[in-house]
Amino acid sequence: MADDAVTRPTDADVAAFLDAVEHPVRQRDAHTLCALMTRVTGQEPRMWGPSIVGFGSYHYRYASGREGDAPAAGFSPRKAASTIYVLDGFDGREELLAALGPHTLGKGCLYLKDLGTTNLAALEALIRTSYESLTTALR
Repeated sequence: MADDAVTRPTDADVAAFLDAVEHPVRQRDAHTLCALMTRVTGQEPRMWGPSIVGFGSYHYRYASGREGDAPAAGFSPRKAASTIYVLDGFDGREELLAALGPHTLGKGCLYLKDLGTTNLAALEALIRTSYESLTTALR
């Protein structure tokens, strides 16, 4: 998510984006994730780039000197799975991941194929802890 085109919020319509998701399970899950993240973060959804629904923001700076802004919580309904961005990583969240149900991980990404098989309480706690970690310094 470090690409400058992705890390800029846009004025695109979130509801229209969600309604245009072709895969019926991804569309259902996208609406569920949007409601869950709105509740957890207290922020309204906003499009970041063409395909990320983000909530709030934080500023990052890498050791290389590269820096920018990114959503503090976010997801994207991709073709193969819904991608949930956990940008502060998964260290210390092993119990939540174990309780989550079927999933795969990438660097800063959680991939879920069907929220119907996901422990939503564990997902909510995972999103909450990540969001709070990223935004604590901003308070």
